[in-house]
Amino acid sequence: MQTVSTNANEIGVIKLRVGVPKKEGFTQFVNVVWDSHENKYNVSGYCMDVFNAVVSNLTFKVSLQIEPYDIDDSKGSTRTYDSLLHQIPVKYDVVVGDITILAHRAQFVDFTLPYTALGVRMLVPVVHGRHQTMWIFVKPFSWDLWLSILIISVLIGFVILIMERNVRIVPHQNQSSPYRQQLNAITILWFPISQAILPERHVVAKKCSRFVLMVWLLLAFVLMQSYTANLTSILTVDQIQPSSLTLNDLRKHGYYVGYQNGSFVYHLLVQQLQFDPSMLKAYDNIDDYHDALKRGSQGGGVIAIFDEVPYLNAYLHKFGSNYIKAGSTYRSEGFGFVFPYNSNLTAHFSRAILNVTDNYYLMHKIEEKYFGRNEEVQKQSVQVSSASPSLTFHSFAGLFLITGISILLALFVSEILICQKSISMVREYIQRYLLRSPTEARVHPNDIHLTQQQGTYQADQGGIIRYINN
Repeated sequence: MQTVSTNANEIGVIKLRVGVPKKEGFTQFVNVVWDSHENKYNVSGYCMDVFNAVVSNLTFKVSLQIEPYDIDDSKGSTRTYDSLLHQIPVKYDVVVGDITILAHRAQFVDFTLPYTALGVRMLVPVVHGRHQTMWIFVKPFSWDLWLSILIISVLIGFVILIMERNVRIVPHQNQSSPYRQQLNAITILWFPISQAILPERHVVAKKCSRFVLMVWLLLAFVLMQSYTANLTSILTVDQIQPSSLTLNDLRKHGYYVGYQNGSFVYHLLVQQLQFDPSMLKAYDNIDDYHDALKRGSQGGGVIAIFDEVPYLNAYLHKFGSNYIKAGSTYRSEGFGFVFPYNSNLTAHFSRAILNVTDNYYLMHKIEEKYFGRNEEVQKQSVQVSSASPSLTFHSFAGLFLITGISILLALFVSEILICQKSISMVREYIQRYLLRSPTEARVHPNDIHLTQQQGTYQADQGGIIRYINN
């Protein structure tokens, strides 16, 4: 077992026997080719480039002796990734490749920190096109938003009915309000909608009612503009959606799904995601994935592929235009370099991995070499949500809140004014009819003078006759 002293200056060149997996599929990660001219193996690939970058960041010198290990992932084979790791430290000092960090492997070897993206995702074909139905006109708004619009319309019609009910007794107002004449229980809902479509300036008499209509027209304007924009998007924009959205869809309909042969993903699908083992199919490389997805579950292939994110990114780089990553991300620890159990080399390489992965330009250059530009992969693997494209009540909650407060405030002010006028009229009635002098009587103002011998009766302009003693 190779060891490293804590003082790097005391260390010479450390010789490491490097084991790499040799297999047919996914050569973007590790590609082992025999060079007959130099009589040796040439190893390239994403994992090897990252390893070389990590070695160059070590505080000591390392000499590498690369030795491939043939991987056979067929069922019953003894030459698996686990068997490769069991060759440490007898045959290898370190193993480099697409080796996933797993708990059961950590019982007999040490892993460095991961240097790849984490997680297992689902890869499915995308559905291009616009799904138009006879009810597509209601799709721009969700059901809760449609219900909210109905409620606010009824509320506005009801509030205006309350405020306009006393329009005949309000002084200096038109006592034959058009709205008062046409409003009844049936038109409470229709009135706000009709005003939103064809607003009329003098349809109500009171200022508070006009204020409520102004607030309603503002709300209606925003809603109509949003509706038009969203409906236009639904009708014209190419909607890209995954052909299958949830695990329940896959399990419920008995679709076949695929995974990489020999991968721990099989146990994830069976033990954690509750898939029937008979509905799982194993594949060896990207081309097998592509062929299976093209044929589909009914045609002898699969409807979805489950694999680790780095493998899916490699697939999307080659066939990404019609496929997409969808669904949740299921945790995995990513790829790491493997050392003997309790080796102090692990800590040195882990620190060097941090230096490499923090170097954006270096990692970007390596990833672009094998997987294409990051922007292309991100565009091809855009996150697609299963949520409806409809606008919800939450999108306009603030506007509805402002509208509700404004309506209630206008109703409060209107009722206060009505109460004040009613109180004033009652007070005037009491002063004129209940608190007048017994000697007073009301006559027509044109009867100005009535004269008798004892005195004179004189009527004022208010129609009150007062007796004047001569």
